[in-house]
Amino acid sequence: MSAEDETLLREAEKIAVAVGRMLGGLCEVVLHDLRDPAHAIRAIENNLSGRSVGEPATELGLARIQDPEYPEVVQNYPGRLPDGRPVKSTSIGIRNSDGVYVAALCLNLDTGPLAAVAAGIDRLIRTDEQERPLAETLRARTVDGLRAAAEEFAADHARSPRELGSTERGELVRALESQGYLQVKHSVQTLARILGVSRATVYNDLRHER
Repeated sequence: MSAEDETLLREAEKIAVAVGRMLGGLCEVVLHDLRDPAHAIRAIENNLSGRSVGEPATELGLARIQDPEYPEVVQNYPGRLPDGRPVKSTSIGIRNSDGVYVAALCLNLDTGPLAAVAAGIDRLIRTDEQERPLAETLRARTVDGLRAAAEEFAADHARSPRELGSTERGELVRALESQGYLQVKHSVQTLARILGVSRATVYNDLRHER
């Protein structure tokens, strides 16, 4: 066991302790000494898994020992604590100057409390489309808007507003009413002029569509 390896382990242990204490209650931080796989755990901070210093390496640690080409960082993989709680884990391999893995720093984030918070936020911001009686656009309704809506409807039917047939005119009246345009002052009079019909015709279309 070289002095270099021991220095690397000491420095990594400081990191493990500091990170674990910063994320207390949520994230377990474990330092594995891969030089001694049977007693690999050198430090464990914010213990969530119930393991102790001196316990053996995990499967991932053994894989690093056996394969020099094993990825240096395995990021955000799922796992479970002994009591079944889900965790999100990251394992960081530490090599010496010869390129040999001598240690692994592992972080296990307990995602249960965060998942509960996320679920609560999701419920708070969720909207129920099926319970909404109509599509709501939060803008003021104006006569100019009514004119633009009528012209757009007619253009979609390849006509001018005055060329709309009675069926299409009825569809337009129903759409404008559902969008709130017919609550605008002078809206019926304005729509009658746009369509080239009388106000009585517009009112008749409105009653028919209801």
